[in-house]
Amino acid sequence: MRRFLTALFLLIAPMAGAQTLPDYTEVYVNDFADMLPPGDEDDLRNVLKELKEQRDIEFTVVTVVALDDYGYEGALEAFATDLFNKWGVGNAQRNDGVMLLIAQVDRKLRIEVGSGYGSAQNDAMKEIIDDVIVPRFKRDDYVGGIQRGVDEVIHHLTGVWPGEFDASGTQQFMGKIWRGIQSLGLWIVAILAPFAAIPWVLYRKWQRLKPRVCPIDGTTMRRLDEVQDDLHLDPGQLTEEQLKSVDYDVWLCPKCGHTTVEGYNALLGKYSTCRSCGHRTAESNSQTLQAATYTSEGLRQVDYHCLNCGDSWSETVTIPRKERSESSSSGSFGGGSSSGGGASGSW
Repeated sequence: MRRFLTALFLLIAPMAGAQTLPDYTEVYVNDFADMLPPGDEDDLRNVLKELKEQRDIEFTVVTVVALDDYGYEGALEAFATDLFNKWGVGNAQRNDGVMLLIAQVDRKLRIEVGSGYGSAQNDAMKEIIDDVIVPRFKRDDYVGGIQRGVDEVIHHLTGVWPGEFDASGTQQFMGKIWRGIQSLGLWIVAILAPFAAIPWVLYRKWQRLKPRVCPIDGTTMRRLDEVQDDLHLDPGQLTEEQLKSVDYDVWLCPKCGHTTVEGYNALLGKYSTCRSCGHRTAESNSQTLQAATYTSEGLRQVDYHCLNCGDSWSETVTIPRKERSESSSSGSFGGGSSSGGGASGSW
């Protein structure tokens, strides 16, 4: 029995030792998952830098692809607290740092706060996650979710919106009106967008339904229904229709029997063209092999599998090296710590 326990310990110990935490490249934005385009990353960095300069609060945004990339199989909360404390976010005396951590593939996020806040900010951080960030993430608006979430956290902690620390009361009031207009504008766009698409949808439908003339004898052709047209499609085309990646119309000449097959790609299709059979039946998923940094390019592996012919293959894509703006700062954190306060969410 003792030998068994010793062997088990020797097996588990290396696994536990494999857990690592990333090192930061700067104190404001560490976008290891490449969720932010360079311009948006610069804007976010400027907001966080302003907070540091105006209120001496360290707020860092961190994105990772997945926790298991760091050998971590525990809860997000423990990972966030460990990372917060390893980096030392916030002032060492006040312990007032803030970290927004997003695990992209895990679809989880957390706002971790310094121990100086205790549990006083937990409910507010949860509300910001549930009402501001998660709804945008569910729409795949990661940039908007991060930026608006950061703005809301800053406003909650300081009572001031980013960009208005030196603004007069009148300027702050005008800023409030402008934010209301922007919010209303988003609702107007959401309401009117479907109506704006109507002319294009009608034109596309007219294009599909307008009469075809047989190229053989000039007879007006007949468009077959969904059941009849399947008899004229090959297996790959049938698979495309099942996956809804392509919708086919078949036109038949009643005089000579000539058929014309026309395909219409789905507007928001998630399938790509297979390298072997040529049909839009290849599904894909990707993983970051090496995150891009400011000093080196990264690598992303994209795996494909065709649901029609069964072919599978992989491609390695280079992730461009990050470019640091003039406002970027490597710097170092102030030595703060967290006792696990904050809130978490998922999307």
